[in-house]
Amino acid sequence: QVQLVESGGGLVQAGGSLRLSCVASGGTFSRFVMGWFRQAAGKEREFVAAISGSGGRTYYADSVKGRFAISRDNAKSTVYLQMNSLKPEDTAVYYCAADDRGLYYDPRLYEYWGQGTQVTVSS
Repeated sequence: QVQLVESGGGLVQAGGSLRLSCVASGGTFSRFVMGWFRQAAGKEREFVAAISGSGGRTYYADSVKGRFAISRDNAKSTVYLQMNSLKPEDTAVYYCAADDRGLYYDPRLYEYWGQGTQVTVSS
């Protein structure tokens, strides 16, 4: 059983930056594809970014390309999401997810989830 704990959310003004972290325990971290998803109030959970087990491949939603960067430190069992040039529409609960079967854009295919961290961007 893999446990994921996110941190780093908060309130930031538009144009600002935040870095989210997600620490994993209970599994061999490098085996897992890690993803970041977000869910705004009243909306479905959506893909933000994902990274392969080695960190060699990264994928982004079009809405965050060039502003967000996903990375991982396998020695620390941690995945990060650096968020720059934040916009009010980035406001959401951000979740990290893990799966060892493949890299997916569909949140329904991820087996393990964190509890989420709130990101609020004020205009």
